[in-house]
Amino acid sequence: MRQILIVDDEADLVWAVGQSLRQEGYTLRVAYDGSEALEICRYIMPDLIILDVSMPHMDGLSLCRTLRRDPGLADVPVLFLTGRDMIDDRLRGFEAGGDDYLVKPFDLRELKARVAALLRRSSRSAPALAESGALQVGALRLNMHTRSVQIGDEVRQLTPAEFELLTFFMRHPNEVYSSEQLLRHVWGYDPDAAEPGLVRWHVMNLRNKIERDPARPAYLCTVPRHGYILRNG
Repeated sequence: MRQILIVDDEADLVWAVGQSLRQEGYTLRVAYDGSEALEICRYIMPDLIILDVSMPHMDGLSLCRTLRRDPGLADVPVLFLTGRDMIDDRLRGFEAGGDDYLVKPFDLRELKARVAALLRRSSRSAPALAESGALQVGALRLNMHTRSVQIGDEVRQLTPAEFELLTFFMRHPNEVYSSEQLLRHVWGYDPDAAEPGLVRWHVMNLRNKIERDPARPAYLCTVPRHGYILRNG
Protein backbone atom coordinates (compact mmCIF):
# COMPACT_ATOMS: atom_id res chain seq x y z
CA MET A 1 0.00 0.00 0.00
CA ARG A 2 1.45 3.37 -1.04
CA GLN A 3 2.22 5.78 1.77
CA ILE A 4 1.75 9.54 1.33
CA LEU A 5 2.98 12.27 3.66
CA ILE A 6 0.89 15.47 3.71
CA VAL A 7 2.70 18.52 5.07
CA ASP A 8 0.56 21.64 5.54
CA ASP A 9 -0.35 23.89 8.46
CA GLU A 10 -3.99 24.26 7.32
CA ALA A 11 -5.84 21.62 9.35
CA ASP A 12 -9.03 21.78 7.25
CA LEU A 13 -7.12 21.28 4.02
CA VAL A 14 -5.13 18.39 5.51
CA TRP A 15 -8.36 16.73 6.61
CA ALA A 16 -10.03 17.11 3.18
CA VAL A 17 -6.98 15.88 1.28
CA GLY A 18 -6.52 12.99 3.69
CA GLN A 19 -10.12 11.86 3.37
CA SER A 20 -9.95 12.03 -0.42
CA LEU A 21 -6.73 10.03 -0.70
CA ARG A 22 -7.75 7.41 1.85
CA GLN A 23 -10.73 6.69 -0.38
CA GLU A 24 -8.23 5.76 -3.09
CA GLY A 25 -6.58 3.22 -0.79
CA TYR A 26 -3.49 5.20 0.20
CA THR A 27 -2.01 5.23 3.69
CA LEU A 28 -1.65 8.78 5.02
CA ARG A 29 0.83 10.43 7.36
CA VAL A 30 0.37 14.05 8.39
CA ALA A 31 2.75 16.80 9.50
CA TYR A 32 1.88 20.46 10.13
CA ASP A 33 5.32 21.96 9.51
CA GLY A 34 8.59 21.04 7.83
CA SER A 35 10.44 20.12 11.02
CA GLU A 36 7.77 17.61 12.01
CA ALA A 37 7.77 16.20 8.46
CA LEU A 38 11.54 15.72 8.57
CA GLU A 39 11.25 13.74 11.79
CA ILE A 40 8.63 11.49 10.19
CA CYS A 41 10.84 10.94 7.12
CA ARG A 42 13.66 9.77 9.37
CA TYR A 43 11.77 6.63 10.37
CA ILE A 44 9.51 6.05 7.35
CA MET A 45 10.14 6.55 3.65
CA PRO A 46 6.97 7.93 2.07
CA ASP A 47 6.18 7.11 -1.55
CA LEU A 48 5.08 10.71 -2.14
CA ILE A 49 5.14 14.01 -0.24
CA ILE A 50 2.43 16.67 -0.68
CA LEU A 51 4.10 19.81 0.58
CA ASP A 52 2.86 23.34 1.24
CA VAL A 53 5.37 26.08 0.42
CA SER A 54 4.55 28.45 3.31
CA MET A 55 4.74 26.92 6.80
CA PRO A 56 6.19 27.81 10.22
CA HIS A 57 9.51 26.54 11.66
CA MET A 58 10.77 25.00 8.39
CA ASP A 59 9.03 25.98 5.17
CA GLY A 60 8.37 23.63 2.27
CA LEU A 61 11.26 24.88 0.17
CA SER A 62 13.80 24.28 2.95
CA LEU A 63 12.37 20.83 3.61
CA CYS A 64 12.54 19.87 -0.07
CA ARG A 65 16.19 20.99 -0.32
CA THR A 66 17.01 18.92 2.77
CA LEU A 67 15.30 15.86 1.29
CA ARG A 68 17.16 16.20 -2.01
CA ARG A 69 20.48 16.16 -0.14
CA ASP A 70 19.58 12.89 1.63
CA PRO A 71 20.50 9.85 -0.53
CA GLY A 72 17.68 7.80 1.00
CA LEU A 73 14.99 10.40 0.29
CA ALA A 74 16.34 12.24 -2.74
CA ASP A 75 14.07 10.45 -5.22
CA VAL A 76 10.78 10.72 -3.33
CA PRO A 77 8.35 12.69 -5.56
CA VAL A 78 7.29 16.07 -4.14
CA LEU A 79 4.03 17.78 -5.09
CA PHE A 80 4.05 21.41 -3.97
CA LEU A 81 0.95 23.35 -2.98
CA THR A 82 1.16 27.09 -3.77
CA GLY A 83 -1.00 30.20 -3.55
CA ARG A 84 -2.85 31.30 -6.67
CA ASP A 85 -0.69 34.35 -7.34
CA MET A 86 2.61 33.02 -6.02
CA ILE A 87 4.44 32.53 -9.33
CA ASP A 88 7.80 32.92 -7.59
CA ASP A 89 6.88 30.09 -5.20
CA ARG A 90 6.45 27.73 -8.16
CA LEU A 91 9.82 28.67 -9.63
CA ARG A 92 11.57 28.34 -6.28
CA GLY A 93 9.76 25.06 -5.66
CA PHE A 94 11.18 23.53 -8.84
CA GLU A 95 14.63 24.94 -8.08
CA ALA A 96 14.42 23.27 -4.67
CA GLY A 97 13.68 19.92 -6.32
CA GLY A 98 9.89 19.77 -6.57
CA ASP A 99 8.30 17.60 -9.26
CA ASP A 100 4.88 19.19 -9.68
CA TYR A 101 2.62 21.84 -8.16
CA LEU A 102 -1.04 22.53 -7.52
CA VAL A 103 -2.48 25.99 -7.00
CA LYS A 104 -4.83 26.52 -4.04
CA PRO A 105 -7.78 26.17 -4.09
CA PHE A 106 -7.75 23.02 -6.20
CA ASP A 107 -10.18 20.32 -7.24
CA LEU A 108 -9.62 17.10 -5.28
CA ARG A 109 -10.11 15.12 -8.49
CA GLU A 110 -7.15 16.95 -9.98
CA LEU A 111 -5.10 16.26 -6.87
CA LYS A 112 -5.83 12.53 -7.14
CA ALA A 113 -4.86 12.53 -10.83
CA ARG A 114 -1.54 14.23 -10.07
CA VAL A 115 -0.83 11.88 -7.17
CA ALA A 116 -1.53 8.81 -9.31
CA ALA A 117 0.74 10.12 -12.08
CA LEU A 118 3.61 10.85 -9.69
CA LEU A 119 3.33 7.43 -8.08
CA ARG A 120 3.30 5.73 -11.50
CA ARG A 121 6.38 7.69 -12.43
CA SER A 122 8.11 6.68 -9.21
CA SER A 123 7.35 2.99 -9.77
CA ARG A 124 8.41 3.12 -13.42
CA SER A 125 11.71 4.87 -12.71
CA ALA A 126 12.77 2.53 -9.89
CA PRO A 127 14.63 0.07 -12.19
CA ALA A 128 16.57 2.99 -13.66
CA LEU A 129 18.25 3.52 -10.30
CA ALA A 130 20.34 0.44 -10.99
CA GLU A 131 21.32 1.61 -14.46
CA SER A 132 25.05 2.11 -14.86
CA GLY A 133 27.20 4.17 -17.14
CA ALA A 134 26.53 7.49 -18.79
CA LEU A 135 24.74 9.09 -21.71
CA GLN A 136 26.51 11.58 -23.95
CA VAL A 137 25.17 14.02 -26.52
CA GLY A 138 27.66 16.53 -27.85
CA ALA A 139 29.43 18.11 -24.87
CA LEU A 140 26.75 16.95 -22.42
CA ARG A 141 27.56 13.86 -20.36
CA LEU A 142 24.88 12.50 -18.02
CA ASN A 143 26.03 10.31 -15.14
CA MET A 144 23.29 7.75 -14.45
CA HIS A 145 24.65 6.90 -11.00
CA THR A 146 25.03 10.38 -9.53
CA ARG A 147 22.22 11.92 -11.61
CA SER A 148 24.47 14.81 -12.51
CA VAL A 149 25.37 16.35 -15.85
CA GLN A 150 28.86 17.39 -16.92
CA ILE A 151 29.44 20.19 -19.43
CA GLY A 152 33.15 20.57 -20.08
CA ASP A 153 34.78 20.78 -16.66
CA GLU A 154 31.59 21.75 -14.83
CA VAL A 155 29.32 19.27 -13.04
CA ARG A 156 25.74 20.20 -12.14
CA GLN A 157 23.46 18.17 -9.89
CA LEU A 158 19.97 17.59 -11.27
CA THR A 159 16.66 17.29 -9.48
CA PRO A 160 14.73 14.05 -10.15
CA ALA A 161 12.40 15.76 -12.64
CA GLU A 162 15.31 17.43 -14.47
CA PHE A 163 17.20 14.14 -14.60
CA GLU A 164 14.23 12.33 -16.13
CA LEU A 165 13.68 15.09 -18.68
CA LEU A 166 17.33 15.25 -19.75
CA THR A 167 17.59 11.45 -19.85
CA PHE A 168 14.63 11.31 -22.23
CA PHE A 169 16.04 14.01 -24.51
CA MET A 170 19.52 12.45 -24.55
CA ARG A 171 17.98 9.16 -25.63
CA HIS A 172 16.10 10.99 -28.39
CA PRO A 173 18.47 13.69 -29.66
CA ASN A 174 17.44 15.87 -32.61
CA GLU A 175 13.78 14.86 -32.17
CA VAL A 176 11.03 17.39 -31.47
CA TYR A 177 8.53 16.74 -28.66
CA SER A 178 5.53 18.82 -27.67
CA SER A 179 4.79 19.64 -24.05
CA GLU A 180 1.91 17.15 -24.08
CA GLN A 181 4.19 14.39 -25.41
CA LEU A 182 6.81 15.13 -22.76
CA LEU A 183 4.22 15.06 -19.98
CA ARG A 184 3.12 11.63 -21.18
CA HIS A 185 6.45 10.03 -22.15
CA VAL A 186 8.71 11.47 -19.44
CA TRP A 187 6.45 11.59 -16.40
CA GLY A 188 3.50 9.39 -17.33
CA TYR A 189 0.74 11.97 -17.02
CA ASP A 190 -2.64 11.28 -18.54
CA PRO A 191 -3.65 13.90 -21.16
CA ASP A 192 -5.65 16.06 -18.72
CA ALA A 193 -3.72 15.37 -15.52
CA ALA A 194 -1.20 18.22 -15.81
CA GLU A 195 -0.76 21.52 -17.59
CA PRO A 196 1.83 22.15 -20.32
CA GLY A 197 3.31 24.93 -18.18
CA LEU A 198 4.87 22.24 -15.99
CA VAL A 199 7.21 21.34 -18.86
CA ARG A 200 8.13 24.99 -19.37
CA TRP A 201 9.18 25.37 -15.72
CA HIS A 202 11.40 22.26 -15.81
CA VAL A 203 12.91 23.23 -19.18
CA MET A 204 13.75 26.67 -17.83
CA ASN A 205 15.50 25.25 -14.76
CA LEU A 206 17.32 22.64 -16.83
CA ARG A 207 18.58 25.30 -19.23
CA ASN A 208 19.98 27.24 -16.27
CA LYS A 209 22.17 24.21 -15.55
CA ILE A 210 23.28 23.08 -19.00
CA GLU A 211 23.37 26.23 -21.12
CA ARG A 212 26.11 28.84 -21.22
CA ASP A 213 23.42 31.43 -22.00
CA PRO A 214 19.94 30.14 -21.01
CA ALA A 215 18.32 32.98 -22.95
CA ARG A 216 20.00 31.69 -26.14
CA PRO A 217 20.10 27.91 -25.66
CA ALA A 218 22.48 25.88 -27.79
CA TYR A 219 21.36 22.44 -26.57
CA LEU A 220 17.76 22.42 -25.32
CA CYS A 221 16.01 24.56 -27.90
CA THR A 222 12.42 25.64 -28.50
CA VAL A 223 10.86 24.81 -31.85
CA PRO A 224 8.08 27.42 -32.22
CA ARG A 225 4.55 25.96 -32.22
CA HIS A 226 5.96 22.41 -31.99
CA GLY A 227 7.84 21.92 -28.72
CA TYR A 228 11.43 21.26 -27.69
CA ILE A 229 14.50 19.54 -29.12
CA LEU A 230 17.91 18.56 -27.77
CA ARG A 231 20.43 19.33 -30.46
CA ASN A 232 23.43 17.02 -30.87
CA GLY A 233 26.34 19.40 -31.13
